[in-house]
Amino acid sequence: MSKPTPLSGFPEWLPPQRAIEQYVVDRIRSTFELYGFAPLETRAVEPLDQLLRKGETSKEVYVLRRLQAAEDASDESLGLHFDLTVPFARYVLENAGKLTFPFRRYQIQKVWRGERPQEGRYREFLQADIDIVDRDTLPFHYEAEIPLVIGDALGALPIPQIRIQVNNRKVCEGFYRGLGLTDPEAALRAVDKLDKIGPDKVAELLIETAGATDSQAKACLRLAEISAPDTSFDAAVRALGVEHPLLDEGLDELVRVMEAAAEHAPGLCVAELKIARGLDYYTGTVYETQLVGFERFGSICSGGRYDNLASTGNERFPGVGISIGVSRLLGLLFGADALSVSRPVPTCVLVALPTEEQRAACDRTAAALRRRGIATEVSPSAAKYGKQIRFAERRGIPYVWFPGSDGAHDTVKDIRSGDQVDADAATWTPPAADLRQQVTGG
Repeated sequence: MSKPTPLSGFPEWLPPQRAIEQYVVDRIRSTFELYGFAPLETRAVEPLDQLLRKGETSKEVYVLRRLQAAEDASDESLGLHFDLTVPFARYVLENAGKLTFPFRRYQIQKVWRGERPQEGRYREFLQADIDIVDRDTLPFHYEAEIPLVIGDALGALPIPQIRIQVNNRKVCEGFYRGLGLTDPEAALRAVDKLDKIGPDKVAELLIETAGATDSQAKACLRLAEISAPDTSFDAAVRALGVEHPLLDEGLDELVRVMEAAAEHAPGLCVAELKIARGLDYYTGTVYETQLVGFERFGSICSGGRYDNLASTGNERFPGVGISIGVSRLLGLLFGADALSVSRPVPTCVLVALPTEEQRAACDRTAAALRRRGIATEVSPSAAKYGKQIRFAERRGIPYVWFPGSDGAHDTVKDIRSGDQVDADAATWTPPAADLRQQVTGG
């Protein structure tokens, strides 16, 4: 077999990085459950007509097709899910009779996008989502709760500070309608590209795609320039002199989100009126999260309120949710050497093997330690003890266990310090810091 060629955009972490990923996922999962979110996993594929409801992103959907499929094969109408929100909406519709509303779920799962691979952006990656959906109506207070969950989930990790940028689609849409624009969705999509292409190009897009005049385009950009760590954005928007009932509603809701954040997590949120979220289904509060020091890479966690994504006939299930790009977050931090793990393997103890005839006895010692929650492995061979110690050093294993001979006690050696003490597999316990791999910031 020839040497394989790596595939860009499909990350395969080394074991220490995978250990960090599992640690991060466990902490996120724990926080989600503290807030009452129940676990869920959906299938990897969805009908294309459902996936293509997301508009511009349809060009990035991977289609599922068997290599020798017949022309009428039904799986040709399937694609790998692009995110976890669309599959969740479908799941709610299919299982509405079995769910209790409001329904709170978390989902930690792989997704696939045909993007151009670059630092922090992948074609296959892990997301961690939360959503709250209700039947017919969803109280607004859930929109204020979502940033607090994310603040706790990411704040519990040894990573740089996060800042959640919040806006409300009603503010943007109401403002555009108040200006007289007849295609506010096109205007939202244009403004959402502000950080990527700059204000001049956005102004051109507004004129070309949203039918804006030059003065209307400039007004849209003035709205997008407003940013505040508190509720002062309200006065700044109203000072622009545009009026519309939807604008008033959106401003009131955004004020409430910022007030909740100020009370429970000061400094977590900033009102950023350029945040539009280009996906068509968002209808209320929207969120984008930046990692302080990594702002140039964009958002590592985003989402918002949607009212019509999960609906069929007379049934309607509005919701609000947010997604952490776990692979994106980790890729950026790995690239900056900003996360480390105390040892590359879970093993805490290596049981030295005096002779092959004593392997069964060493296995019993290892089993006794494992029953007490101490990760243990037995030396692969009965080499000289010096060689077995060097094996433990290469593996990053902190302790080597030496079986006693001729009635002597077993001993355990901390090979980092050289300290060696008598030990009993039924009672000996390493320091808490050594029992598990420890993840720390760089």
